[in-house]
Amino acid sequence: MATLICGSVAYDTIMVFQDHFKNHILPDKVHMLSVSFLVPEMRREFGGCAGNIAYNLKLLGGDPIIMATVGQDFAPYKDRLDQLGIRYDCVRVLEQQYTPQCFITTDLADNQITAFHPGAMSFSHDNGFGHVSGEIKLGHVGPDGLDGMLKRCRDFQAAGIPFVFDPGQGTPLFTGEQLLECIRAADYVTFNDYEAELVRSKTGLGAAELARDVKALVVTLGSQGSTIYADGKVFDIPVVQPVSVVDPTGCGDAYRAGLLYGIERNWDWDTTGRLASLIGAVKVAARGAQNHHFSLDSLAEAFRRHFGRELPR
Repeated sequence: MATLICGSVAYDTIMVFQDHFKNHILPDKVHMLSVSFLVPEMRREFGGCAGNIAYNLKLLGGDPIIMATVGQDFAPYKDRLDQLGIRYDCVRVLEQQYTPQCFITTDLADNQITAFHPGAMSFSHDNGFGHVSGEIKLGHVGPDGLDGMLKRCRDFQAAGIPFVFDPGQGTPLFTGEQLLECIRAADYVTFNDYEAELVRSKTGLGAAELARDVKALVVTLGSQGSTIYADGKVFDIPVVQPVSVVDPTGCGDAYRAGLLYGIERNWDWDTTGRLASLIGAVKVAARGAQNHHFSLDSLAEAFRRHFGRELPR
């Protein structure tokens, strides 16, 4: 059975600013901000939350199917997915649009300034997964067009397919009422700490309260690890120190692939969270969101080394 990963497939243009943003942004002048950062280092990567999660889940040995809406320039990404053996049965191509584009500038403290062009993603609500619904064991609703995310949650619920609601950077698009609808339709929910606070401000409910409506609610805390609220308990998941900190882009997506893998196999939450944390650390040590590599054997060895116990196989 497959996991349907719904969200963005995008091209990431990543630039590195060899300084710190804080040295060039004057706090008392932000109302008239006009800055230019010299970025001698630039590269173009394959990205998008759905693409990144599927990449990591495939490395784990999972069977991801990507669901996304892309544009006329999708061909290079399609060739890559073919090479990786990742299915894209639910990818819809709109020839009059561009595939989503993300422009990321990172400074030496790993702070990021991002500009995102949604392109074809704005029409994601016109896409559907009915033709593969019989194959789907688990779904994931990631950042996408607002109407697309709402439709995906409703469609999964109507089809009786358990799913993760993970709006990510799309969280500001939702009203409090829409967030509650999607959370209560979902089986699992994931936010980072900023998104969790934004959800609290929109709904009036904190993570522990929202967790009562789902099987598990996960809040990632960056370098502080993550917290999983499940079964009336709170699991504090430690961060894994990476071999080196090279690029944070896609770290959260790598973490989410670990969550999906553990959920598919009915692992306990402490083990699932630790696997997710480990994969995130592996990703941080490589440039781009899809250039790192691992195997279950290498993860098992690292899991034993970091946590002093065996990874279920």
